[in-house]
Amino acid sequence: MRRLLKYLKPYTKESILGPLFKLTEATFELFVPLVVAAVVTNGIDKGDRAFILKMGALMVALAITGLICAVTAQYFAAKAATGFAAAVREAVFDNIQKRSHSELEKYGTGTLITRITSDINQLQTGVNLFLRLFLRSPFIVFGAVIMAFTVNVKAALIFVVCVPILFVAVFAILIKSIPLYKKVQNSLDDVTVRTRENLTGIRVIRAFNCNDEEKEAFEEKADALKAVQLLAGRVTAIMNPATFLIVNIATLAVLYVGAKEVNTGIIERGAVIALLNYMAQILVELIKLANLIITMTKSVACADRITDMLSDFDNRAEIKKSADEKEGNPFEKINSVEFENVGFMYPNALKEALKDVSFKAKKGEIIGIIGGTGSGKTTLVNLIAGYYLNTGGKIKINERDMKEYADGNCFLNAKEGEQKPYDFAITEILRGNIGIAAQTAVLFSGTVKSNLLWGKKDATKEEMIKALKRAEAYDFVFGKKDGLDTEVTEGGKNFSGGQRQRLSMARAFVKEPEILILDDSTSALDYVTERAVRKGIREIAEDSICFIVSQRAASITDADRIIVLDEGEVVGYDSHERLLRSCDVYREIYKSQFPEEELPKKEEEA
Repeated sequence: MRRLLKYLKPYTKESILGPLFKLTEATFELFVPLVVAAVVTNGIDKGDRAFILKMGALMVALAITGLICAVTAQYFAAKAATGFAAAVREAVFDNIQKRSHSELEKYGTGTLITRITSDINQLQTGVNLFLRLFLRSPFIVFGAVIMAFTVNVKAALIFVVCVPILFVAVFAILIKSIPLYKKVQNSLDDVTVRTRENLTGIRVIRAFNCNDEEKEAFEEKADALKAVQLLAGRVTAIMNPATFLIVNIATLAVLYVGAKEVNTGIIERGAVIALLNYMAQILVELIKLANLIITMTKSVACADRITDMLSDFDNRAEIKKSADEKEGNPFEKINSVEFENVGFMYPNALKEALKDVSFKAKKGEIIGIIGGTGSGKTTLVNLIAGYYLNTGGKIKINERDMKEYADGNCFLNAKEGEQKPYDFAITEILRGNIGIAAQTAVLFSGTVKSNLLWGKKDATKEEMIKALKRAEAYDFVFGKKDGLDTEVTEGGKNFSGGQRQRLSMARAFVKEPEILILDDSTSALDYVTERAVRKGIREIAEDSICFIVSQRAASITDADRIIVLDEGEVVGYDSHERLLRSCDVYREIYKSQFPEEELPKKEEEA
């Protein structure tokens, strides 16, 4: 929680003025029982109507002043809390954006959604209540004890005994409930994950008629959340009855002692009423304090979860900017990409996904990547884009190891076998020169134009049209009345699978990148459309290095060279014709897709 306080620093003024106005309100409130006592003693008992009216006006003035102070305090507290929550949410979102793929996979989407929504909302509520009540409630409790001593010392001793017992009860429940609310938030993660999976996979669920099974699975997660919430609720529910019991016993004691003191003429009836009012104030404030502590318990649990995530990210060594970065963009012109004995292993995997991969691609070349399912094709292009860090060998851009661009500083805290990404600034610059059409075509809600501008923020209409034509998307986009302003719904669901893929490629094409990566991005296209798209790819490849990942041999036959992967190893790297003669794996893949075509004889046979 302490780590998050820096986000409250811009609201220091509000964080001071809020509690200050609350304390001012509380001060006025502490004088009310004394005014009531004076009304009873000097007004009612003596029949002095003018004094009663005068004290009544004073009470109204105290109430109005207190109201103004309370509203002002609420304004400052709300401003500080909402600003703090916005800053934390921005920091968490920025943290998520800078994490590597392996780190995001470690936490999971559901957990990250919960932390940036529910956890931060709970934190905002906690800060708001803290600024309003945390000082006010103890101030009134201790202030009431002190004021009681000004009325009657003997009766005030009851307050001295009562208040410590109350605080012991409250904090005992607090200590017990904090870990329970952490479990509540973890269970909420599970429910969020299940809900998200059901919403995103609703078509698959219905296709396999698994509605009932999914309902049961969701009910199981919801029941687990309910059970831990009930347990936490039962513990915190003890707080109000416990405080009521202690305060009511103390009230009876005050009445007993006060009645004896009145009978002996030591104090007036008004003094007893003042003591009872102070005891009532203590009761009300302790109830508020109890509710505040319950809220703060939840907030602390949420703050710990957020802090753990931020600290986990910030535990890396301080990264110094490389000399190349200071001088400018080191990837403005990319002439070559080279893998030198590159290996990669996913966290907790039993074997490497890539092993001893070596090849070199130069500007103007189209490199095809093919292999069986799970052979490491997507992993290879993910390493080029810096999504993951190679665990062995070197990845060179323009003849220079990628790690050298970041000075290696971001690896200082890496434990053995742990995945650490490149310097975020370096990968951000690198990806600024890479165009990617991913395996799953992802479009964002907005318009066709807004999606194309993801590739190039200042793209002109002519550039967008050119990219659409290269991706064979021009006809269906301008076949709609709004053209580039055609609406794109969430996930691009108002377009077919093939149309989404072509728009995804157009988004990469409009960038005219130094490196173009197409990861099986034509799988939903027919052969005629794909052949036309390949012409557009060839035009872009004249000034870039193009990597095409595909399951279909026909998609890469005209590539300059083809990388053939088998269980993470390169078993062939050559042109289509030469691979047919020299690589058994490639021959097997090609033959399975074109069984009627006669293959050339292998080199040893020739």
